[in-house]
Amino acid sequence: MRAIAGALRRAAELLAMPLGLGLLALICLAWTPFALVLGPLLPPAAGRRVGRRAIQTGFRLYVALLGLLCGCRFDLKALDGLARQPGPMVVVANHPSLLDAVLLVSHLPDAVCIMKAGLMNNLLLGAGARMARYIVNDAPLPMIRRAIAELQHGARLIIFPEGTRTAEPPVGPCGATAGLIAARAGAPVQVLAIEMSTPYLGKRWPLWHPPRLPLSVRVRHVARLEVSPANAHQFGADIRALLGRELSVAPQPAQAPGTRARPS
Repeated sequence: MRAIAGALRRAAELLAMPLGLGLLALICLAWTPFALVLGPLLPPAAGRRVGRRAIQTGFRLYVALLGLLCGCRFDLKALDGLARQPGPMVVVANHPSLLDAVLLVSHLPDAVCIMKAGLMNNLLLGAGARMARYIVNDAPLPMIRRAIAELQHGARLIIFPEGTRTAEPPVGPCGATAGLIAARAGAPVQVLAIEMSTPYLGKRWPLWHPPRLPLSVRVRHVARLEVSPANAHQFGADIRALLGRELSVAPQPAQAPGTRARPS
């Protein structure tokens, strides 16, 4: 019986990745034709509102399907708490995996992301992102101005200060852009810590390697910060230190396959 249970578990792990990624692709493709048609037709404000609500709904459905079909367990109560808070905010978090933005957007209404320019023409994400008026990071000054404008309209701006998935756990070097935007817009910074039971879809996890199930993800609220213009330049160092302390006391996830622990 133990051998049978082990074989079933391995089969589930092998199926979880293609099933999970396939579900995301189907949800994105299902919305793409509507975004292509509605995006140019709707006024900018209406397109922004409808586009963001559609993405949130699709991602929320996706997270539910991951829990139902792919052996994932999510503790996202901290995001529900943030969603109930009124007014604009800059939401920053560590970036352990490709799932992070999906989780945050799925639970935060009127969320706006900063995206790489190439993703705006992506078959799966481009039309929806353009309709939702997500921000392109190709030029720093226009990006900052657009981000400030979104906050002035009450949006929840999501930024991963590391700029890419974590390469130096528990959190890599962070930029000061989020602090600069928050200070100029007069918006609070809400700091989140994302903890995963395994570094699946992280920087060093081979895409072809199946996850270790059950995959558990917990998002914790760490702090609410007010950033002054005088201190905005040191935001990157401050946020890395804060997240580093929070994540270092949490249980460390298993190593990515094919890696070795480094001596401290």
